[in-house]
Amino acid sequence: MRSRHFHGLSKAGFHRLHYVEWGESREGVPVICIHGLTQNARGFDELARAASLDRWTLCLDVAGRGGSGRLPDPALYDYAQYLADANALIARLGSEQVDIVGTSMGGLIGMFLAAMPGSPVRRLVMNDVGPFIPRAALARIREYVSRAWRFADVHGLEQHMRQAYATFGPLSDAQWATLARQSATVLDDGAVVPHWDPKIGEVFASTPPSDVNMWPYWDQVKCPVLLLRGAESDLLLPKTAAEMTRRGPRAELVEFAAVGHAPVLLDGDQIRPVIEFLGTS
Repeated sequence: MRSRHFHGLSKAGFHRLHYVEWGESREGVPVICIHGLTQNARGFDELARAASLDRWTLCLDVAGRGGSGRLPDPALYDYAQYLADANALIARLGSEQVDIVGTSMGGLIGMFLAAMPGSPVRRLVMNDVGPFIPRAALARIREYVSRAWRFADVHGLEQHMRQAYATFGPLSDAQWATLARQSATVLDDGAVVPHWDPKIGEVFASTPPSDVNMWPYWDQVKCPVLLLRGAESDLLLPKTAAEMTRRGPRAELVEFAAVGHAPVLLDGDQIRPVIEFLGTS
């Protein structure tokens, strides 16, 4: 595992982007993992460790998260910027094709990239997200990201995450502790805040939640798609997942019991279908 950096460009100027590189060989098609709204690249550690046995694997910190720079204007946190930054990483790799694994927001980034003419996306894994997002799920997310979270220590953050992210499913104490460490920023006064820019919440606070329909993008995707779904997810509804298997690229669907939004890809039963779908080259 190696930390790397490059520069993204927004209307406000350049910003620093961080990614984690896994694997000793750069042969074959690289795998790019892109996280969810308030997550970061380290959440893919277990998946990347497994994938990198055969594949060059890179896990991106989207702008405003993890080790990537914060953007000066909340309005810059949009999909146009995320797509531009992901494309900058693809260009940096020097490969004609890439495979993308995306959780929630990261899955939509992958879908938008795959839907474009001449897309370099060869295979796409969408983890608990689809081209229709119900208003109720967005309202829940809006309420969460609009708050300024602050904790006395990492243990406090972990206890918070156990409640806020209970839909991740039955994780072990060690897994919760790891997720908390990966999600923590320690301030100068010793307090701990989540590893994402609070300005991201301002974007949600300024827009009333409503159903989001992106089916026209889905119908333009031509590459094979593996769709992962938590069986109790409120963001990827059962009827949306079923429709994704019937239209557009006709995704292969795998569901995980006792999990909501979103599967964290820490255990073998969740990692295995992804590795099998990606293949060895």
